[in-house]
Amino acid sequence: MTVVAFQGEHGAFSEEACHQHYGPEVNTVSCHTIEDLFASLDDDRATVGVVPVENSAAGSINKASDLLLHHDLRIQGEIILRVRHNLLKLPDNGDIIKEVRSHTQALAQCEQFLNNNGYEAVPWYNTAGSAKDLAESPEPNVAVIASALAAKTYGLEIVQKNIEDESYNYTRFLIIGKGETEQTQNAKTSIVFATPHNPDGLSSCLGELADRNIKLIRLVSRPRRNYPWQYVFYVDFEGHWREAACGAAILGLVNRAAFVKMLGSYPAAIQPGEDRYTQKTMLQI
Repeated sequence: MTVVAFQGEHGAFSEEACHQHYGPEVNTVSCHTIEDLFASLDDDRATVGVVPVENSAAGSINKASDLLLHHDLRIQGEIILRVRHNLLKLPDNGDIIKEVRSHTQALAQCEQFLNNNGYEAVPWYNTAGSAKDLAESPEPNVAVIASALAAKTYGLEIVQKNIEDESYNYTRFLIIGKGETEQTQNAKTSIVFATPHNPDGLSSCLGELADRNIKLIRLVSRPRRNYPWQYVFYVDFEGHWREAACGAAILGLVNRAAFVKMLGSYPAAIQPGEDRYTQKTMLQI
C-alpha cells in the first residue's frame, strides 16, 4: 500500500497535490515540517513524499532542494497543481465577515480581493491550519483562505471560490522516495553540482549539456553548507540519464565539476498553458 507523506495540516495544498496524482482515496500522512517528511521516508513510515519546490508567482521553495542534497532519496515524479484560493467560513455563522486568516503568501496572493471587500488580513501559520483552528475554535465574523479540500476536511462553507488575484498560479511538487523509476520517453533529470573556482567553472559544466543539444529547463543556485560564499547549482534538463546523450553529459560534468549528485530521472508532468509555460528556462542565480 502506498503511503504518501506531505508537510502541513490535512487539507493543505500539498495534500491536494497528493489527491490529484494518486486519487482521493490515497493514504496520506501529515508531517509538521519538511524535515519530518524526509525522516518519515528514511525510516519507512511513508512510501513516498510530496514536497513543493517552486511556485509560478513566488518562485523557488528551497527547503526540499537543500534536504535532497543530504538524504539518500531520489525524485520519482512531479506534480503541477493549480492553486485555487477559496474564502471559507463556519456554516450558519452569519454573513458579516470582518477578519480573514491565512498564510502570509495566500493573503498576499488575494490582496486585491481582500482590499476590495474591506477585510482585515490576519497572518496564520498555514492555510489549512487556519481552517482547522477556526473549526475547532469558532469565532464570529471570521473567515479563512484555504483549499476546497480544507473546507471538506473541516466542515467549512465555501463563501467564494477562486479569489486569488492572479489566475495563473501553479505550484510544482516533487515526488521523492527510495530507488529509481523506470525509464520513460517524456523524462526529466535533476542533478546538483558544485563548480571549481575558475573563470569558466559554471559555463564549462553547463556546456556539457549544450554540446549535446540537451535542453536546460531550470537552474537555481543555493549556498553550499559549511563552505561560506560558495554555491551549489540545481539543474533540471530534458531526458533520462540512461539515454546516451544525457549519460555522456553527466559523465562529462563529473569530470569538470567539484562534485555531482544525481537527484533522479523521472516522468515530467504535463505543463499548464504550454504556449506560455514551456520552452522557457527558469534562471534564478
